[in-house]
Amino acid sequence: MPKDEPTGVASAREGVAKERMRLLHGKLPGLVALGCALALGVAVWQFTAQRGAERKYRTAPVVKAEVTQTVSANGTLNPVVLVNVGTQVSGTVKKLLVDFNDRVKAGQVLLELDPALLEAQVRQDEANLASAKATFNLALANEVRSNTLWAQDSIAKQALDTAVQARESAQAQVKQAEAQLAKDRTNLDYSVIRSPVSGVVVNRAVDIGQTVAASFQTPTLFQIAQDLSKMQIDSSFAEADVGSIKVGQPVQFTVDAFPERTFHASVRQVRLNPTTVQNVVTYDVVVAVDNPDQILMPGMTAYVNVQVAQHKDVLTVPNAALRYRPADAAEVAARAKPPARAEARSGTVYVLEAGKLRVVPVQTGISDGRVTEIVASDLKDGDAVVVGALENPTEGSQSTLRLRPF
Repeated sequence: MPKDEPTGVASAREGVAKERMRLLHGKLPGLVALGCALALGVAVWQFTAQRGAERKYRTAPVVKAEVTQTVSANGTLNPVVLVNVGTQVSGTVKKLLVDFNDRVKAGQVLLELDPALLEAQVRQDEANLASAKATFNLALANEVRSNTLWAQDSIAKQALDTAVQARESAQAQVKQAEAQLAKDRTNLDYSVIRSPVSGVVVNRAVDIGQTVAASFQTPTLFQIAQDLSKMQIDSSFAEADVGSIKVGQPVQFTVDAFPERTFHASVRQVRLNPTTVQNVVTYDVVVAVDNPDQILMPGMTAYVNVQVAQHKDVLTVPNAALRYRPADAAEVAARAKPPARAEARSGTVYVLEAGKLRVVPVQTGISDGRVTEIVASDLKDGDAVVVGALENPTEGSQSTLRLRPF
């Protein structure tokens, strides 16, 4: 305070200074709040801009998982050994001793044909054999007599030769009659049909009173599955898939009878004989199936998946990420660093960085139809890859409030 300033003026000046300080302290919180609000607004704007870019795309994470590659086809369940039982002789079914699903043993009688005609043929053969033996005995006696007379020079050598020829012919007739009798006796035995193997009757094609005719093709009377606890699937695989199928590979399959259950089996044989239908080439792959409960039945349709490769703990991306291409793919690719060389099985995926897409070249491995193994790339576990664009990017950000008209 100046020495020559009155005391009242000094007090007034001091009061004004204090009032200014009071007003300044009163506005300080507002200024601080305004600065914070501006900073928060900038942060929100940046976050909103980035989130707006992210809301344009659907993403999925890159994860480490197990990938199993399979090839698929349909097939039919069949017994490993299915024997068609027929007949070698014609006749009428007289007795039928087994039915569907019956278990039979090897040598067990299945049916009998009416043996009347065959028995009559056997009796005729027995009579022919007796006649041939009588003729032979007479010829043998004439031969002995002729030898005696020729030794006494009572007959010519020609007469002796005739007697010997007659005896040999009669002897041949006896053998022929014996053979015919053995044949017809065998046919008579064939009128009784026996099971050649032990198993289960899965088909019966005849009834009592039915006439069966054995001509150029043996008629099938029964089908017997030797062991239904061991079955097989005969499946047809396309030539594009058969090259990756090897004996011993694990197989999973389902049947319509048990849609919720998955059965396990293995490849037993890849047959070399191709089947061509309308220029489509397929190969029969035989799958060995254990059926201890015998719940799987012959003829069931099996949906087969053969496991041809399996990789564990590998980086995977959804297949949709490999298929996705943005509208400005050329512009995005121009910003990317080109790969050193193209791989045999390569592709590209897109990731979001600072609200912009970045293309990432990848080298792919096996696929299970949903995800694909990534063999080599810059991707890491947890990275988010774009799998598609949203049809309505602003969906969820707009108010659902509607004004109802009066």
